[in-house]
Amino acid sequence: MTTTDNTQQPLVSFIVTYYNLPVDMLCECIDSILKLNLTPAEREIIVVDDGSKESPMNGLMPYGDEIIYVRQKNAGVSSARNTAISMARGEYIQIVDGDDRLIPAPYEHCLDIIRQQRDIEMVVFDFTDSTTIETIYHDLPVMSGSEYMLKHNIRGTACCYLFKRTVLSKLRFTPGIHYGEDEEFTPQMLLRAETVVVSGAKAYFYRDRSTSAVHQTGETRLDHTLSVICNLNRMADTLPYNDRLALRRRVAQLTMDYIYNTIVLTRSRQALGLRLDLLRAEGLFPLPDHNYSQKYTWFRKMTNTRLGRLLLLNTLPLLKRER
Repeated sequence: MTTTDNTQQPLVSFIVTYYNLPVDMLCECIDSILKLNLTPAEREIIVVDDGSKESPMNGLMPYGDEIIYVRQKNAGVSSARNTAISMARGEYIQIVDGDDRLIPAPYEHCLDIIRQQRDIEMVVFDFTDSTTIETIYHDLPVMSGSEYMLKHNIRGTACCYLFKRTVLSKLRFTPGIHYGEDEEFTPQMLLRAETVVVSGAKAYFYRDRSTSAVHQTGETRLDHTLSVICNLNRMADTLPYNDRLALRRRVAQLTMDYIYNTIVLTRSRQALGLRLDLLRAEGLFPLPDHNYSQKYTWFRKMTNTRLGRLLLLNTLPLLKRER
């Protein structure tokens, strides 16, 4: 499947990654893009099949030249996204996982922002797993990505960012990371953006499936997350002052999440001790004394004492199970 001969640059390149999913989910994803108020010349849909056991080609035939389909040897979602980024021609890029979909009405709001202000480099929006569509959107004033990171807890998933392709420069997803690839990518991308609109629009429908990466358990998930945190922490040392402060905040939040997940996933005092020793060796523990949020302040105080850590070990797994 190829694009038409129209040489007009698309407004948005939609990058859809697919791996061993029901084809009807992928079709729902593509249909949600086609429902947007974009002409064929304004959109580009690139579907990258990351070496699925069975190709979805038969199910995609009705789309004809509406999409570009690429099949590659299985190398992970990071590699699949990088493949599509290298092909994308659009002024902006939107990443969508093949089992999710865009919600037309709130996403149109995001498109309106870039249509009305073409100097906007990035629109950040929210996701939901609810079928209820909200039509009132609260947007923050334009700010730089660094300013946003200094004052707010950012959205980790790359799918909640509509961004100019030029913002990336040489930035790509790190191949081989099967959990946390977004957490490494999104703060670096934000720091490159000078004009960012943060919208409250819930424009992305996230399908929570038991096989999703977020449900991975065990040492691999924790190891990959720790690698991402350490990479970002070392990167912060090389940045200008404000960017460094912004990235340090994100690193601290990711470290808090890492400790939380260690407790919930392992439920082991010994495993927690070993993981805290790894963080301590990188200068990441104890958590830095900053009032980033009420939750962060509370969690930092609890993890700073042996009794607090014991209480967390005995309560967090139970709370997680109840939810």
